[in-house]
Amino acid sequence: MNFLPLWLSSGLLILGLMSMLWLASLALKDSSIVDSFWGIGFVIVFWTATFLTPEPLTLRLMLLGTVVTVWGLRLSIYIFFRNKGKGEDFRYAVWRAEAGSSWWWRSFFKVFSLQGALMWIIAVPLIAVQTGDTIGSLKCLDTTGAALWLVGFIFEAGGDWQLAHFKANPANKGRLLTTGLWSLTRHPNYFGDAAQWWGFWLIAASAGAPWTVFSPIIMTFLLMRVSGVTMLEKTLKDTKPGYADYIARTSAFVPWLPKQ
Repeated sequence: MNFLPLWLSSGLLILGLMSMLWLASLALKDSSIVDSFWGIGFVIVFWTATFLTPEPLTLRLMLLGTVVTVWGLRLSIYIFFRNKGKGEDFRYAVWRAEAGSSWWWRSFFKVFSLQGALMWIIAVPLIAVQTGDTIGSLKCLDTTGAALWLVGFIFEAGGDWQLAHFKANPANKGRLLTTGLWSLTRHPNYFGDAAQWWGFWLIAASAGAPWTVFSPIIMTFLLMRVSGVTMLEKTLKDTKPGYADYIARTSAFVPWLPKQ
C-alpha cells in the first residue's frame, strides 16, 4: 500500500476515535479525558497501519512498534491515574465556563478535532515507515533511534515517577522538586517525550522517510512553547516560592549540570 491512502485511512480512524471520545466526554462532562487518550491513540494508529499493510512484520516494524507501544501505554496509564477522581482539568474547565451552553459542540472542534488533527500530522513517521524500506536489516539509524528513545523514556518515566513520589509525601507540600532528574532539567518529562519522538523519527528515516522530520519538530515546539514548558512556567513563577532561583541554576529543557 502507498503512503497516501494509508495516511488517509489513518485520518479516518483518528476522526472516528475522537468522535467517540467526544461523545463520552459529553456523558461524563469532562473534556480532559482526551489527555489520557493521547499516547494510546498513536499506538492504535501504528498497529492499525501495520495490519492494513500487506508487507510482512519485519525487525524494524517490531522495533518501532515496541517502543511506540511502551511509550504510548505508559503515558496514557500515567495520565489516567494522575487525573482519576480530580474532575475536569482546569484548562478545559475554564473553556467550558467561557463557552457556556455552547461548549458541548465547541469542544468537538476546540479540543477533539484539534488534537485529532495534530495526532494525524505527528503520526506521519509511524505511518511512513510502513511503506518504506521494511525488508532490509536494522541499520545504524535504527539502533541510534532506539538508544535515543531509551534516554527519553528514562527521563520521561523517571521524571514522572520522581514527581509522583515527591508529591505523595505531605512534608513536601508547597516545596519544589530540585533533585534527581529535576536537577538536570526543569522539565525532564517534556524533554523525555521530545527525545522519544526524535528516536521514532530516526527509525522512520532509516526506512527511507527522513522527510517526516517535521513530526518531531512540531512535537518539540508544542512541548517547549505551547502546551508544555511555557504554559506551565507562567503559573509556577507565581505560585511556587523559590522558582526564580530554580530557573537561574537549572536548564529549562535539555539536561545539563546545574549552575552553582
